[in-house]
Amino acid sequence: MNDSSDQSADPGGEPARPLSRRGMLTGGLGAAGLGAAVLATGHVPRRTAQAQDADATPQSHSGHTGPFAMPGVVGEVDHVANGFNPTDILTDFDGGEVSQLSNGQTLHEYRITVLNKEIELIPGTVYPAWTYNGRIPGPTIRAREGDRLRIRFINGGDHPHSMHFHGIHPGNMDGVFDPESGQIRPGEEFIYEFDAEPAGLHLYHCHTFPLAEHIAKGLYGAFIVDPKDGWPPVDREFVMVMSGFDIDFDAENDLYVVNAIPFHYDLDKNPIRIKVGETVRIFLVNMLEFDQINSLHVHANFFNYYPTGTSRTPSDYTDTIALMQGQRGIMELSPYKYPGRYMFHAHKTEFAELGWTGVFIVEE
Repeated sequence: MNDSSDQSADPGGEPARPLSRRGMLTGGLGAAGLGAAVLATGHVPRRTAQAQDADATPQSHSGHTGPFAMPGVVGEVDHVANGFNPTDILTDFDGGEVSQLSNGQTLHEYRITVLNKEIELIPGTVYPAWTYNGRIPGPTIRAREGDRLRIRFINGGDHPHSMHFHGIHPGNMDGVFDPESGQIRPGEEFIYEFDAEPAGLHLYHCHTFPLAEHIAKGLYGAFIVDPKDGWPPVDREFVMVMSGFDIDFDAENDLYVVNAIPFHYDLDKNPIRIKVGETVRIFLVNMLEFDQINSLHVHANFFNYYPTGTSRTPSDYTDTIALMQGQRGIMELSPYKYPGRYMFHAHKTEFAELGWTGVFIVEE
């Protein structure tokens, strides 16, 4: 891991200073601040986005002066170079290659490869991530309860890695202890094979020591097991995986995200568009490391909440839910009655101001 204590100057002669998330807040990440161009070294080089004093006239994402609801960043990352787009991830449910076994059981086959990959998190900020299939989060694996999963797992990274699935499966498919259970070295392969159960919303992640580092660097994803008789019908389904990035490697998060890219779903970039009266189901997973708890709050609406999705009886009808790491649940939003712009974000101000925020645009 990189040592962020080095105080050497950057190539332009400007002294490099370690970044703290408090510094990012007071520097005004919404206008880029000190954190706008932190590279994988953990140092602050010459700024590549517009900076602004916290006491200056606020600037909205679109560049107009005046009050704004939440910070953002100037510009947008290169999604093509990243190899994934959080807007696509919202609805990218991966059933794998589907066939039938001789006993009539449905088989879903996947090829999942660990890859080291540099990801641009905000314009000018590149992070050395570890990924499943080159994306964060990894593929949203989806099957029906009782279907067979067969996953060819290839370690293309430079550390031992695995896939540990939350759910029910044999111990030799748990991805924890040794090569016989799917804990494999660089260049090696393993076949995970088990039945999808129980019905609900689950997750998977690398389970290699140091565990916090392997998860925080991007090795996680959602795992949905549909009930045999399906979920109640809705108009739209989205998957949202909450996490964070420690870009200066001090075991504290500097950016907070849903589907990997900070501020991606904000008003002036990629708001999520839905219709008045539509029913929306959100598969929400919390994979945040280095903080004890995460949350989601929707403005001007409520939702039925189903923890883990294993019961069709909601535990709450609310507008805010808090989750520990590894906890997950299904949100079914009440149809919006009125057109307009409605925020959703972590109900922890620091998290929201450092990237975990977005907007629903509700249209007639």
